[in-house]
Parts: sequence; C-alpha cells; structure tokens
Amino acid sequence: MKDKWTRYEHRKLATRKRLFEHRGERPRLSVHRSLKYIYAQLIDDAKGVTLATASSMDKNLKAGAKSAKSIDAAKKVGEAIAAKAIKAGVKKVMFDRGAYVYHGRVKALADAARAGGLEF
Repeated sequence: MKDKWTRYEHRKLATRKRLFEHRGERPRLSVHRSLKYIYAQLIDDAKGVTLATASSMDKNLKAGAKSAKSIDAAKKVGEAIAAKAIKAGVKKVMFDRGAYVYHGRVKALADAARAGGLEF
C-alpha cells in the first residue's frame, strides 16, 4: 500500500493534469483548505488574474458559523464565491480541488457553489 504522502502527490498530479488539458477554456475555482480556514479563488488562467475570492476568515462569513473550520463555514464560502462569480459575469468554472479529497469541507463548498448558480 502506498504511504499517505504518495497518495497525496498522486491526487495532486492527477488533478493538475485534468485541469492543464482544459486550461483557458473557463475560469478555475481553486480551493485551499487549512486546519483553521477554507479559501476559494476564482482564477482566469488565460489572463493570469484573480476574479474573486472568499474565505472563512471574512468577518461577515464568520458571524453565523460555529467555527471557521466547520462544514457550515465551507457552505457559506461556497455561496459567497458563487455570488461574487456571478457578479463578475462568470457562470461556468472548472473546479480545482488540488490534492484534497472531494469529501467534507471541500464537497460542502462545491455543493454550495453549485446551489449558488455556478456550473462545473
């Protein structure tokens, strides 16, 4: 059985490969998950600019959640990034989970972004 780090590297490379094949077609919704917070960025790789950001560190998103690292906080971040993306004129994105498993906070953020109007 592969060790934890090897599985992490494999997931990261597989995700990057899929995204690299379709780069420039539509903006990328990148997710970063730390032990304390969760962050989301909408990046236009063709122009090399960030269109929108949201994180569980934001004061308005922190207010209602029990903790900044909970699934509820991830849902609020997903809703916030979807609202900012639609305001920026983006509806279709590529979801970049990096090496994180599509489970828990990452899945909650993705589901909330879909419910907010993003397509991926």
